[in-house]
Amino acid sequence: MVANAQPPNENPFGHGGGGSRDRRRTDHHQSADQARSREVDRLLGGPALPVDGDAGDGLRPAGSEHRAAADAGPALTQLDRKLAVWMHRLGVIEADPRWRRRFDPVDALARSILYQQLSGKAAATIVGRVEAAIGSDRLHADTLGRCDDATLRACGVSGNKLLALRDLAARESRGEIPDLRRMATMDNDALIAALVPVRGIGRWTVEMMLMFRLGRPDVLPVDDLGIRKGAQRVDRADAMPTPKTLQARGERWGPYRSYASFYLWRIAD
Repeated sequence: MVANAQPPNENPFGHGGGGSRDRRRTDHHQSADQARSREVDRLLGGPALPVDGDAGDGLRPAGSEHRAAADAGPALTQLDRKLAVWMHRLGVIEADPRWRRRFDPVDALARSILYQQLSGKAAATIVGRVEAAIGSDRLHADTLGRCDDATLRACGVSGNKLLALRDLAARESRGEIPDLRRMATMDNDALIAALVPVRGIGRWTVEMMLMFRLGRPDVLPVDDLGIRKGAQRVDRADAMPTPKTLQARGERWGPYRSYASFYLWRIAD
């Protein structure tokens, strides 16, 4: 279901049209949209792993995203008539084929840390320096351990990000970061609980991974400004719903809250 759910490269799901009484709030929304674009593009990109067809790799069976999308459309239009009006207006949003790419969770989290609060170009430059310093394109405990803190700082890694990378590496060494096979056995809440203790990794980052890399159909990122803005437009409300209100509002969309989220991002555009 979900015209294509592939995130745009610039100002994804932006908040054009309608105007804002508060320019600073608009700038804040656009900044959040750009951050989401960088995060999702990074999660969809990154080093690819060979596809070996292992059903236990943490990804859903081939084609299941499209089957879930086909089920979600009719269900959501019946569950929420206000959202249905927008869904008919926007048309079908197809599953992005890149969602089926296998990926390396530890490497993805490390890159997420390095990309935070930076432009894509600046972050890519720093990542390239780190890869050169460690002699690998895999950011893991064993490879990051090849360099001391001073070397990584010289690559442009900030002090806080260095602490986050070291924390991630330590947790990987202790077996606390699930691989794809383990992820396949974990529900959304369990995955969030396992990953958010990592320094520098928040709930939103894990939710983006759940939606855009693991293809989980029932994720609602209630803290996302674009999602909240979309819900405000659906309900023709004077203000965006609080995360708590949106969580309650979104209960009716289960078990297809990811697909509802894709529409809310589009509606906020």
